[in-house]
Amino acid sequence: MSCIIRTENLSRDFKSGNTVVHALKNVSIEIEKGKLTILRGRSGSGKTTLINLLGALDRPDSGSVIFNGIDITRASERVRNELRRKHMGFVFQSVALISMMSAYENVEFGLRIAGVGAKGRSERARKCLSLVGLAKRMDHRPHQLSGGEQQRVAIARAIAHKPDVVFADEPTAELDTHMGLQVVKLFRNLVEVEGLTVVMTTHDPSMIEIADHVLTLEDGEIVDAR
Repeated sequence: MSCIIRTENLSRDFKSGNTVVHALKNVSIEIEKGKLTILRGRSGSGKTTLINLLGALDRPDSGSVIFNGIDITRASERVRNELRRKHMGFVFQSVALISMMSAYENVEFGLRIAGVGAKGRSERARKCLSLVGLAKRMDHRPHQLSGGEQQRVAIARAIAHKPDVVFADEPTAELDTHMGLQVVKLFRNLVEVEGLTVVMTTHDPSMIEIADHVLTLEDGEIVDAR
């Protein structure tokens, strides 16, 4: 197994008034390269806290995250920003598309931020929108697209710069079951066609059959791994 991310005894606490909430407790996991890994659990189980730590969006109170051999928990903010910009892609519940830009322009803008040269941006943006089934919707703005189509634009934007890992935090939460399943199947296809590594959180048990690996969290701990 080729491991792209490894955590060692990862813990994260949050204060709520005078109470300390132990969001993660000594979590040690490995994420396999080129696979779809799902982090599942009820609301408050710790899955979003974990994905934020894996994606260098937060720092743990103790333990470490090793990303491609680099301990990102001890890296400077400059290094972490560079890793996020060039080596990671993110898809959130809220698609956060730029309303005045077309689907194509949203993806192309993401490539510009990632530092991709002008020559390759247009071709890559078009290819990624085709990969997510939006070849005929490239010129549409977000308000002209359905919720599922908007999420697919967000996925195209996340994969366009060829990141090492795509992190998707509850990407189907605001979609109906049918559309949510289509989005997860899209991730499955991208793993197989593009060789992507995807880490996705969900509380929906119907999604887990499509995953290569499933890690179940409960009260900040891994209670099952398969």
